[in-house]
Amino acid sequence: MHASYILYIIVLVSFAAGERFKEAPEFFNSPDCLTIQNDDGFICSDKAVHVAMTLDTAYLRGSMAVILSVLQHSSCPQNIVFHFVTSKQTHRLQNYVVSSFPYLKFKIYTYDVAAISGLISTSIRSALDSPLNYARNYLADILPTCLSRVVYLDSDLILVDDISKLFTSHIPGDVVLAAPEYCNANFTTYFTPTFWSNPSLSITLSLNRRHSPCYFNTGVMVIELKKWREGDYTRKIIEWMELQKRIRIYELGSLPPFLLVFAGNIAPVDHRWNQHGLGGDNFRGLCRDLHPGPVSLLHWSGKGKPWVRLDGGRPCPLDALWAPYDLLEPRFDHLIES
Repeated sequence: MHASYILYIIVLVSFAAGERFKEAPEFFNSPDCLTIQNDDGFICSDKAVHVAMTLDTAYLRGSMAVILSVLQHSSCPQNIVFHFVTSKQTHRLQNYVVSSFPYLKFKIYTYDVAAISGLISTSIRSALDSPLNYARNYLADILPTCLSRVVYLDSDLILVDDISKLFTSHIPGDVVLAAPEYCNANFTTYFTPTFWSNPSLSITLSLNRRHSPCYFNTGVMVIELKKWREGDYTRKIIEWMELQKRIRIYELGSLPPFLLVFAGNIAPVDHRWNQHGLGGDNFRGLCRDLHPGPVSLLHWSGKGKPWVRLDGGRPCPLDALWAPYDLLEPRFDHLIES
C-alpha cells in the first residue's frame, strides 16, 4: 500500500479519535476599517468580505490553514465572513472551527449531495469525484440571496496577501466570474476526441465569447451571485454534466463544465492570486516550482497535498510555506517515525 495513502487513512482515523487543532491567535482590524456588528446581520453585510469554502473531514486540516492565512494577512480580519458548505457532520465540523477560531464570523450550510451524485462522472483522480467538489456549482442556490458577491476558495491553498484586494476585483456589468486566466494552456486536452469531433459541441467554445477561451482554475474565483442567479448558470453547468453522462466529453472532474460555460467570458485577475499546481500533476504528484512573478496565493492543486507530504517526511520545497499555517496538534508522531 502506498505510504501517502496510509498516512491519509491515519489522518481520517485521527479525526474519528477526536484529533485536536490549536487555537489560532485573534486578529484585529486596523483603525480605518469599517465596523461590522456581531449580530446575525453580518451574514448579509455589504461591509464584509464574504468567503465561501467547503468543509469536510478529509480536507479539514487544509481548510483550517486557509482560514488562518486569510485572517493573518487581512487588514480588516474582523470584517471577513466565512460561508462553509458541508454535506454531513455539521455540528462536529462547527465545533472544530469554533475551537480554533472562537471569534470567527461564519455560517455553515448543509449541501444535499443526493442532488448531484447521479450527475458525477468518474475522472482521472478519485478525489475529484467527491460530491462536495461540485458544491461550487450550487453556491448561488445555497448561500443567502442577500449576498451579491463571494470569493470561493479551495481547501488546499494559503493566502499571503490581503483578501480584500481579490474580493474587490473589477467585474464588468455583463460578467459573472473573475479569476486568473492562463491562455497558454493547451485547451484541447481538457476535452475528449468525441467532443472535438462533434461540431455542434466544439463550436460552443467560440460562441458568444468576449475573447478566445482560456483555462482558469475554479479553486479561486470571485463570483457575482446575483448575476449568476439571473443568468441561471447552475442549470447551464448541469446541462453539460447531463450530457457527459450520456457521451463522455471530458475527463477531469468539475472543471470542464465551468470552462464550457465561462471560458472567454470571465474578468481576468492577476496571476499572483492563484499560483496553482503546487500539488503536482494528477498522476504522480511531482514537486513543482512557482510561476514567475509576485505571489499573493499559493495553491496546492493537483495530487500532492502539503500536509500528507510533510507527515510522510517527503515534502516538496514549497510545502515549507504551508507548514506555518498548520493548526493540527500532532498525535501520531510515533506512527510516522516508525
